[in-house]
Amino acid sequence: MRGYRNRGSAHSLLTLTKDVLCWLFRHGQRGLERAANSWTLAYMKKGFVRLISRAWETASNRQTWARIRNSLYWPIYQGLEIVSNSQALTLTRKTLRGLILLSSIPLFGMVAAFGIAPDTAVEDVPAVEQVVLGLAIPEIRAASAEGMTFWRHERIQQGDTIGSLLSRLEVNNQDVARLIRDASDLKALHPLIAGRMVHAETSAVGELLLLRYFPGGSEQVVLEKRDDSYAVSDKPALLETHIQMKSGVIESSLFSAIDRAGIPDTVASQIVDILASQIDFHRDLRKGDRFTVVYDSLYGNGEPTRAGRVLAVEFVNQGVPYRGVYFPGGEGGEGGYYTPEGKNLRRSFLRSPLEFSRISSGFSSGRFHPVLKKWRAHKGIDYVAPTGTGVKAVADGVVTVAGWEGGYGNVIILEHEGSYATVYGHLSAFAKGLRKGQRVRQGHIIGRVGATGLASGPHLHFEFRVNGIQRDPLIEPMPEGKPIAPAHLAAFRESTKSSMARLDMLHGINLALLD
Repeated sequence: MRGYRNRGSAHSLLTLTKDVLCWLFRHGQRGLERAANSWTLAYMKKGFVRLISRAWETASNRQTWARIRNSLYWPIYQGLEIVSNSQALTLTRKTLRGLILLSSIPLFGMVAAFGIAPDTAVEDVPAVEQVVLGLAIPEIRAASAEGMTFWRHERIQQGDTIGSLLSRLEVNNQDVARLIRDASDLKALHPLIAGRMVHAETSAVGELLLLRYFPGGSEQVVLEKRDDSYAVSDKPALLETHIQMKSGVIESSLFSAIDRAGIPDTVASQIVDILASQIDFHRDLRKGDRFTVVYDSLYGNGEPTRAGRVLAVEFVNQGVPYRGVYFPGGEGGEGGYYTPEGKNLRRSFLRSPLEFSRISSGFSSGRFHPVLKKWRAHKGIDYVAPTGTGVKAVADGVVTVAGWEGGYGNVIILEHEGSYATVYGHLSAFAKGLRKGQRVRQGHIIGRVGATGLASGPHLHFEFRVNGIQRDPLIEPMPEGKPIAPAHLAAFRESTKSSMARLDMLHGINLALLD
């Protein structure tokens, strides 16, 4: 056995296998010759010798176990069948099977040797050592809240008071009482508008250090603790501009359509002003008319504060689309609204001095006067509106009359460029500071609707005069504004490209919804 140890593991097992098989064959041959002396035994002897030689050569060449199996067991199985079918060897069948089984035992060891690796000594494999180390867990201590401040945010709820709001902000009772005592000018916080956010900076023990509130517009109310008292101040809010896109369809009125679309009233007023020269919003609107608007929305501290300027608008009235887009470098260096082709939408005269009102009496040569109770010509347009509704100047002009004048009651008369003049009667009040000789701009509020003079109810009597003669403003052709100069068309298209793209996108969505 010493010779086997000096060689490789695989080679030693193969040599041992060969020796065992040869010994089994020599000693098994005598039993077989006594059982039968036939040509079958000679065949088995030669086949068995060939089998052992082939197994040795295959193993010596380091072939795979599959090659060894196919080379070794198939001839053994064939020999077993031949012996089993021979009558002469019937008694030795069990003996042969036992010999074959015993001869196969060393081969399993050979497979294990090949499974390790060729030419690899088992004693070279390193031993596995288990190592267990103890790790120290660091001690975690809670940080002290002393000197730390916290920002808390609360949304104002319906019926909230200053006390209930500060309580939800976790302000201690002492500071709540101190704030109400020191900040006597709490009108800045009244009324608390439901839905608005209030931001408070407090200490760990509930001390109120600063309170910030955005009531709307571009201002913010700040209450700041100084020593042991609170000071109230109004500071301009840092506003961010977000672009909003909205659309709607008229079912009953423009008011309801605007409310359903979630569009602020200031944006609705701008839409009417922009397209007033194209659409008569008092008479031309129909059910199914639709509109799309792109406008700026101003945010302060993440909260919407107010709506900004309309950037682009489309209004489809009775199947005819009207579009307007804002260009900052318009006529005279001032911004204005134009069609996509550069045509000025700002006419020299607006078609109406009021927004969202109805006409009670039109221009006619004969009308029964509700106060005088007789027939007489009505040389103007009567617009019904609640008392106090703002009245706008329909064009740039100069105030020639601002006072009481007979049946007109409180009246304003403006003279405009050329031979034009406009009259605004039955007013309840004049704009603050308005006086004779003052210049006014188109769209500015100059007075308020009332029922002074010969009026049966609150309304505005409006006249449009050309060379001192009243004309029907609803059919009288109005002079147009100046279009974009050809030298500025390229800049106009570049400046309005993004707004028009947003308008086109919403237009496509609306058409898809209608389909």
